[in-house]
Parts: sequence; C-alpha cells; structure tokens
Amino acid sequence: MREVNELLDVDDPAWPLLLQELSDTDTAVEALPGDTETGRASLLQLQVSARSNLGALVLNCGGLLVDGGWLRIFGSPHATGPEGLPGLAEINAMPSTFDPVWQPAAGLVVAHDVLGGVFSLNGGDPRAIGRPGEPGEIIYFAPDTLGWEALGAGHSAWLSWILSGGLQKFYGGLRWDGWRSEVSVLSGRQGLSFFPPLWSAEARQDLSATSRRAAPMAELLDMSRDARLQFDGADPGFLGVA
Repeated sequence: MREVNELLDVDDPAWPLLLQELSDTDTAVEALPGDTETGRASLLQLQVSARSNLGALVLNCGGLLVDGGWLRIFGSPHATGPEGLPGLAEINAMPSTFDPVWQPAAGLVVAHDVLGGVFSLNGGDPRAIGRPGEPGEIIYFAPDTLGWEALGAGHSAWLSWILSGGLQKFYGGLRWDGWRSEVSVLSGRQGLSFFPPLWSAEARQDLSATSRRAAPMAELLDMSRDARLQFDGADPGFLGVA
C-alpha cells in the first residue's frame, strides 16, 4: 500500500496537462471546484497517483459537466447536497475512512449521463462478473439496450475522446431537438425518464414520440436494473449510488 504523500508527490502530475486539454477543447465542459481533503482521501482509497488523469480529477476537481450536464464525470466536489453533483467517493460507496481491504470489485463508476447511462472502469477480472472488456477498460451500460459494452479505451484515452467531441457521434439518435434546454434545468442528481422507455420498440423507432420528465438518477438506475432482471434474469450489477 502506498501512503498518500507517495501518491501526491509525483514528478509529472497530470493536472496541468489536463487543464490545458480542457482549455483547448471545443466541447462544452465546466470544471467544478474541488475539495482537497476529500480528494486526498479518495486518492488514498483508490491507490491511484496524481500522475493519472483519474487521480488528477479526484484530487483537483469537483467533477466535469460535459455538454451542459448531459454527461457528469465525477470528482471530489465541495458540496454534495440534494441538488449538487455527487462525488466519486459517494457514487462508489467508498468507506468514510481508509480501508485497505475495500476494492471496487465490480468496477469503478466514473460518470453518469442524463439518460441513465453509466461509464465504469473495469476492475481486475471483468469476466468473472459477466462484464465485457479488459481490466482497466472503460465500459458503458446503455439504457437503450440494458447491457454493457466495451469502449476499447482506458480512462485517459476515454477522457481525451470526450474532449475531442466523441459524444456527438456516440449518442447519435439519442439526442433530440431541444435536448440542451431540457438538460440545463436538471440538478446534478437528476436525469431524464422516458416514456415509452429507451429500450422499447417505440422509442427505438421514433425517439421524438417519447415523453420525458426529470427524475432522480437513482430512480433511472433502479428502473434499468429491474427491466433487465425481468427480461432475462441477468443483474447488470453495480451502477453507482445516486
């Protein structure tokens, strides 16, 4: 186990380069102020260093709101009240004090989107829990298929892909006229609930025919898990605490 100072005191911290990447991107990104104490505790619990983009975000940033909050990448925010964006530690139910035994065995949830989609960083043996991809690869739980898909990139490459405009193609037909105004009024703990749901034949055929309402993210995740269990009895596993 590495002590927190070993994780902090690195010759080439990722944060300055990440700040430059954030300032150079044409993608709309808001970096929220972070809480240093929470960031240090999360760094220690995860045993990642400030040399990585994951460590840099957790240590220096309260989270990233991409495309007006369509995507929420978790960090260590100052406040985590009922309206604010939750932090990485809360989303992953990390222990309140350092526990050398704790591991995110099912994968570390690093981001949610407003559809109820989940981006997770694979743990050491994803196949053992029925997930695709390789260890350390980002995978996505898609609310329109109720399944996990491997994205073929680690955390740093995934973040660079987002900042280079990758979300526009990734979400494709899952965005509609006026989505920005609907997303802009959501709190950091809300997403959009669709009826008929995104996985239905009706929504797949014509997304514009659906109705949408703001809903707690926890409700969206629970609905997706329940629907998957009803369809084939397969539990998608941990989607984050929201």
